[in-house]
Amino acid sequence: MHKLSATIITLNEERNIGRCIDALMPVADEIVVLDSFSTDRTVEICRAKGVRVEQRVWEGYSASKNFLNGLASHSYIFSVDADEAPDDELISAIVYEKERGFKGVYSINRLTNYCGKWIKHSGWYPDLKTRIFPKECSVWEGEYVHEELVVTGNPTPQLLKGHLLHYSYYSFTEHSARADRYSLLTAQKFHAQGKRAGILKPYISAFGRFVSMFIIKKGFLDGKMGFKIAYISAQSNILKYKELIRLNREQNN
Repeated sequence: MHKLSATIITLNEERNIGRCIDALMPVADEIVVLDSFSTDRTVEICRAKGVRVEQRVWEGYSASKNFLNGLASHSYIFSVDADEAPDDELISAIVYEKERGFKGVYSINRLTNYCGKWIKHSGWYPDLKTRIFPKECSVWEGEYVHEELVVTGNPTPQLLKGHLLHYSYYSFTEHSARADRYSLLTAQKFHAQGKRAGILKPYISAFGRFVSMFIIKKGFLDGKMGFKIAYISAQSNILKYKELIRLNREQNN
């Protein structure tokens, strides 16, 4: 039987962190939180629930998660975001694997709740994430955004039954703000890679994104929420490529 460390990075997650911790209690032998100096009740809630909390200045997703992995006491890690929580079926699947001994890495199907609705299409589901892995041979990579877990030997993940419930956005405004933030980070990443974009790229890309999410990936079956997801994603694509064009022009001046 292996023991399991659950790891969470936080910044102002008071509305989510309690639910996350409570859901992890049946599967985690320890829960370790790395907080980037939250100004709300995040740290207070964690400590009230007996969770270990360390604080560190934010240095990006990969750097933060790698530092957090180093704080884990056990040989296997379950990496969870503060706005996620395993459902009962996933909890049972993890407990079963713990009892017989973890082997390799494990992927989990994430199901997203968007403004109160569970999203089953739009390119958001299925959403497979490798989240349970051995501490010693795993590292997070990615300098800007969308960090990726790299495991020595590149083992094929075993898919666990159940879902990791993702309480993503509580309002359209929140979605738009976060999508724009990621778009700006992605533009920086593209610029660092030497990528360029023509004047029509923002609009062509936005149109393609909307059609892909709402039509091809059947976002229309998610109703109004599917439309809003596709629309906001398209708008953020415009921002992303406009920012890339701006960065390229700035470099050339």
